[in-house]
Amino acid sequence: MDGNGRWATQRNKYRTSGHKAGVESVRKTIRQSSKLGIKWLTLFAFSSENWARPQKEVSMLMELFTRALKKEVPELHANGVRLNFIGDLSRFSNGLQKRMKSVEDLTQSNDKMVLTIAVNYGGRWDIMQAALKLAQALQNNNININDVNEESFSQFLSMDNVPHPDLLIRTGGEMRISNFLLWQMAYTELVFTSTLWPDFDEQSLNQAIENYHQRERRFGKTPKQIKDSK
Repeated sequence: MDGNGRWATQRNKYRTSGHKAGVESVRKTIRQSSKLGIKWLTLFAFSSENWARPQKEVSMLMELFTRALKKEVPELHANGVRLNFIGDLSRFSNGLQKRMKSVEDLTQSNDKMVLTIAVNYGGRWDIMQAALKLAQALQNNNININDVNEESFSQFLSMDNVPHPDLLIRTGGEMRISNFLLWQMAYTELVFTSTLWPDFDEQSLNQAIENYHQRERRFGKTPKQIKDSK
């Protein structure tokens, strides 16, 4: 969800105004995704690299995140949305960690949509922490070395219980994935849009999904193999 700061700068506003405006785009995206029947939605809210931003902006983002949890969770819960948080949550305050845990507990039985929020997350961190967990499991004889493969390794990743994403949408005009879900996006379709995140709305989401549906996903097979399998 990129472009909040630039959106604000273009309007001669503080960058924090852009982040606040971006919350409304989050609401629109979640509601429209639910209407479209999307079962799995993941939002990259705060990367492990974002701590390098000015301290005032980081503090405001933490405050905005806390307020959003208080305000938005009741509606999400009422509409059957289950929330998960992934990333190195240990860097957040104890109060915020407890709030995230309580939200996960509250919504764990909901099944209309699984909404995953990536905070203090990085794809390299995710692979590294999975490798460390695997090494520990091997050391404790909880897994046999002969059983180590892509499937068993992926069980140690943050998104082990979530299907690999079909579509990644990146706003703001940047043409990179910025350390997001590196393992999981091996065959994900990518859509890059110049639209800044606060301007991303229901129509923007629909257009990205339409773009996705026009593609042929082959997963290494030939077009003929795909055609014959239908």
